[in-house]
Amino acid sequence: MTYRKLQELPSQSLPREKLLRQGRHSLSNAELLAIFLRMGIKGKNVLDMSSDLIQSAGSLDALAHMEAAEIANICKGIGMAKAATLSAAFELGARALRETLSRQPIQTPEDVYDYLTTAMRWKEKETVLVLLLDTKCRLIKPVEISSGTLNESIAHPRDILRPTVIHNAYGFILAHNHPSGNPAPSRTDDLLTERVRECSKLLGVRFLDHVIIGKPTETTNKNGVYLCGRASEMAISAGEATQQTLTAGDTLRHLPSAILSTARLCY
Repeated sequence: MTYRKLQELPSQSLPREKLLRQGRHSLSNAELLAIFLRMGIKGKNVLDMSSDLIQSAGSLDALAHMEAAEIANICKGIGMAKAATLSAAFELGARALRETLSRQPIQTPEDVYDYLTTAMRWKEKETVLVLLLDTKCRLIKPVEISSGTLNESIAHPRDILRPTVIHNAYGFILAHNHPSGNPAPSRTDDLLTERVRECSKLLGVRFLDHVIIGKPTETTNKNGVYLCGRASEMAISAGEATQQTLTAGDTLRHLPSAILSTARLCY
C-alpha cells in the first residue's frame, strides 16, 4: 500500500474540512475517529490509523465499549492521551443517548434494550438492575442491584423491590445481562421472575417485565424469530407489545437475538 501523508490529500478529502463543509453525517467512521486522533505516526497517516483501530477492535461498537487502556493496547501509535480522548467521546455519546431515551415512555423490551445496551451489553459480569417507572412508564431512575460472576448474579426479591418502595415507583422493570451474549433465560432466571412477580403483588407494585440483555448473533432468521428452550408468557414483535400467553411447548420468540423478555408485560 502506498503511504500518503494527510497533507498530500485534496483539501476536500480532509476529515475536519469535510465535516465543516458537508456536515458530520457525511464522514465515515474512520474519518470521525481521525478528527479525535489528529495525527498519525511515521509511515501511517491518521486515516489509515483510524481504520486499523476499528479493525483491531473488531467493530466500532466494540471499540466504543473499551476502556482507554484497552484502546491504547490494540493499536500502535495510540497513546494513553489519545485513547482517553476517544474513550471520553464514546462515553459522552452513550450518555446523550441514554438521556434522550430516559425522557420517553418505556413501552416495550426493545425500549429497555435501547436504553441499557450501551451500559450493559459488554459487561464481563452478570449485572442486575431495575428501572423504576412512574404512572406514564417514564423512567424515574435506574438502580443497580448486584454484580455477580461471569455467568451468575445474586439478587433477592427484597433487594429488587426495596428501591421501588424508597422511590415510590408505580412500577418497575427488572433487567440483567448475559456476558455470554446468549439472552435465553436459564432456569434460575425463570424462578427469579416468578418470585419477584409474587412479591410485587404483595406490595402492590407493578412488575412490568424481566428483560435479558445479550449481544447480536446469527441465531435469528430474516424475520427475527429467536429459538429458545422454554418460552415464557409473552411474545413480542419488533416495536409492538402483545399480551399473549404461551404454552410450555411454545419455543418461537419474536424478538431480536440480543434481547429476550421473560415476564408478562403489563403496560
